[in-house]
Amino acid sequence: MAEKLTEYDPAAALVDDEEVAAFLSDALETGDAAFIAKSIGVVARARGMAEIASRTGLSREQLYRSLGAAGNPTLKTTLAVLKALGVDLVVKAGAAA
Repeated sequence: MAEKLTEYDPAAALVDDEEVAAFLSDALETGDAAFIAKSIGVVARARGMAEIASRTGLSREQLYRSLGAAGNPTLKTTLAVLKALGVDLVVKAGAAA
């Protein structure tokens, strides 16, 4: 008998600021730019893409394209979205490469 699987949407689990912070921190630790952009997109969907579009002055379509699996958002777009999400980007000293 085949198992019945359901799709999981991580946006549904991001219900408070602490979960969002942990989710994005984990994404940033990967160092994978595409994964980070997609993760920011997941958070934007969780918070409401239309609302984020309104706050950033960008279109929903542009945000979906930039923050999707094949997206490559500019730093300007990334910073605008993070600000609209109420997320602070903090830099700390780490190990040298």
